[in-house]
Amino acid sequence: MRAPEANSRPLCDATKEWATAADIEPGAVVALHSHIDGTLVVQTGVESESEPLMLSVDDADPAALERMLRAAYTAGVDSVELVSSDGVTESTHRRVDRVTRTLTGVTVTESGDDGMQVRSLLDVEEVSITQSVRQLQFAALSAHREATAALTTASADAPAGQADGTDRIAAMVDHYFQRGLDSLSVMDALGLTRPELFDRWVTARELARVADHADRIEAVADRLDEPVDAEAVDDIEALADRSRDLVQDAVGVVLDGNGETAGGADDAPEAVQGLLDERDRLCADIDEFDRRLFETDAADYRLTHAVDAVRGTAEAAGQIAEVGLQSLLRERCSSAGMDVE
Repeated sequence: MRAPEANSRPLCDATKEWATAADIEPGAVVALHSHIDGTLVVQTGVESESEPLMLSVDDADPAALERMLRAAYTAGVDSVELVSSDGVTESTHRRVDRVTRTLTGVTVTESGDDGMQVRSLLDVEEVSITQSVRQLQFAALSAHREATAALTTASADAPAGQADGTDRIAAMVDHYFQRGLDSLSVMDALGLTRPELFDRWVTARELARVADHADRIEAVADRLDEPVDAEAVDDIEALADRSRDLVQDAVGVVLDGNGETAGGADDAPEAVQGLLDERDRLCADIDEFDRRLFETDAADYRLTHAVDAVRGTAEAAGQIAEVGLQSLLRERCSSAGMDVE
């Protein structure tokens, strides 16, 4: 780009091949967009608000309608118009209202006999993906802790139930991840680079799996006819505690980078390797406990489902730690390197 003269536009020389491939005509006026990660993007058009997604609800199955609305939200769609040639039924109105109450920032903005409009009204400037992942971690680990207590403690209170909260947060992260991919302005408003946004999205998906494993443990607790043997209780509690600690430490690596959780800037990748080693040790200990359960005549076979859920929790923690390790290594890619032990 040549420096502009007074009161003139900056001029940019580009090769003919590049301009042809980018469908840019000679003399065309383009916008240059500087992204937070240092990328300079040439834009031939101006970002504008997308058109609403039109969905016909004629003879719509309620469950199918709910899936479509949730899928649209997850895909980053901000506005959906539901239309019907025969009129929108009262049951459809109720179903849509119920779905929107479970999605962050989504509301019915127009509602009539011939159609409805559903929109996401949450300002992207008010969204913190990092804070949302922290909230998801808290909700998922709380659910896991309560489910484990319900399994191992006969007098434990029934779990409060975190499923709706974890689903809501995970769906919101999905929504803004997709919007960030589609829009540079949204990405900048989120205050994250593309790799950072991707890392947080993957972490959120693994935390949602941790919440699912908590549900599996709770389901086993509900089905058991007799209290768990005291010796097995000690093992289950210890293994579950280790799996939750591993999740917490792994999330800290992704969100805090080379901060306290990872052990400091100098040894952060090595510290994450330690988390992955602990994942492997924990999975081996879980497998050993599972074998002992199988060989014990008095053990309820349904306990193995809970043990499998604890193993799944450890594996989810390992996936998050892998993401953190990749992030740390990206930061070091321009340095002199590191020793691998």
